[in-house]
Amino acid sequence: MMEGLLLGLQTVLTPFNLMLVLMGCAIGTIIGMLPGLGPISAIALMIPVTYGFDPSSGMILLAGVYYGAIFGGSTSSILINAPGVAGTVATSFDGYPMANEQKEPGRALATAAWSSFAGGTLAAVLLLLAAPYLSELSLSFQSADYFLMMVLGLTLVTAFAGDGGHLKALLMTFVGLALSTVGTDLTAGVQRFTFGRMDLIDGISFLLLAMGTFALSEALMMVLRRDTPEETIRISRAGLGVSKSDAVEIAPPVARSSILGFFVGVLPGAGATIASFLAYGMERTIARSAVPRFGAGNIKGLAAPEAANNAACTGSFVPLLTLGIPGSGTTAVLLGALIAYGIQPGPRLFIDEPEVFWSVIVSMYVGNLFLLVLNLPLIPYIARLLTIPRPFLIPVIMFFSMMGVYLVSFNSFDLQLLVLVAIAAVGLRILNFPMAPLLLGFILGGMLEDNLRRALTISNGDWAFLFERSSSVALLALIAIALFAPPLARIADILVRTGSSR
Repeated sequence: MMEGLLLGLQTVLTPFNLMLVLMGCAIGTIIGMLPGLGPISAIALMIPVTYGFDPSSGMILLAGVYYGAIFGGSTSSILINAPGVAGTVATSFDGYPMANEQKEPGRALATAAWSSFAGGTLAAVLLLLAAPYLSELSLSFQSADYFLMMVLGLTLVTAFAGDGGHLKALLMTFVGLALSTVGTDLTAGVQRFTFGRMDLIDGISFLLLAMGTFALSEALMMVLRRDTPEETIRISRAGLGVSKSDAVEIAPPVARSSILGFFVGVLPGAGATIASFLAYGMERTIARSAVPRFGAGNIKGLAAPEAANNAACTGSFVPLLTLGIPGSGTTAVLLGALIAYGIQPGPRLFIDEPEVFWSVIVSMYVGNLFLLVLNLPLIPYIARLLTIPRPFLIPVIMFFSMMGVYLVSFNSFDLQLLVLVAIAAVGLRILNFPMAPLLLGFILGGMLEDNLRRALTISNGDWAFLFERSSSVALLALIAIALFAPPLARIADILVRTGSSR
């Protein structure tokens, strides 16, 4: 391992490759900040640039673009509530309230930057130490385990519900699951819930639903609240960083979320989205009486998903490099780039092509360091976006939301559907229905259905597969705890209060 590490350092720490890491991080960050563009778009745009490079340099550049885009994607989530990337949806739950309601955009951006750096760094160390062994863990997970892990993610919707809001959260989850079934069933080849419209054959895009339920609906809510120019956020130099007390407060959540995110990222098909939601749900469950409450600008609620999604991005390189299995759409594009170089990822990659394997791993840590150095000085300038008066900011949010959706499909029907989703979201938000469970149900719906089908096919339609493996039983136990613990705790609290009043 030491020989490999030295080889990776020797490859990365050349002036040309260091420049590529810096360039990749900068380009990825800028693209990630734009709602509607994510890591896949960023990497696809950069692949032609890498054709003239050797494989190590090309992969260093693409890897930098990848985690740079995830790093930058948190900015639009925090400042304008526009999570254009699924992995940064959970970031907006507390990041946006901290920036807008608590008037601390600088603190929110700095917390996200440091949490991302810590998550990426811890994950890079874990990847360095355990990549060959974790590939075996990745292979041991079966369809039944993936299905139950998706169900666990969905049961954690209770983490997004306030007191008495668990039923509303579950209802919104089912709505999200229902929306995920719209389109063509790839297994049977039949259309579902398309109402005869060709525009719905491919289903509803994640970006459309995210922009409609978060960004565009938030702009409409601003109009309904009739924010005045006097309410525009004023940024002071004192609130542009993370204090020592903040660092102490977020250190445990960041450590827990980084480890969780890395191991979730190792599993093919899981990725940064599930990791960020699981980390957020875990921290909210641990700190149920936190002040400010989760969803209202709690710093732990911002730090946990940011650490988890960056750690998961690093973890996703384990199945890619050691098994040749892409764990997400982004790593599938990276797999295509590797194959274009004539390199076949798999168990022999770090034997046949050690320079590529170790240089990618080392470049991750160097890239995280560059991202921190690049982004921290820019926080005062990025945060000034919120000093724009509301009458000017609202059209900007609407423009980015609608253009981001349109540039993906170039279909005017998507714009009409976006407006309908936003109007429905405004009505539901007025009635205190949470939007996050809807989006979580939509994101996990397709993966949940596919893994359930595979598990039932393997077991010949017998549901006993849920109890055949120890890992499945452990996941079932966690699901039961996540589902029943909150209402039972509330009942116990009522009984204690009733007894004390007597």
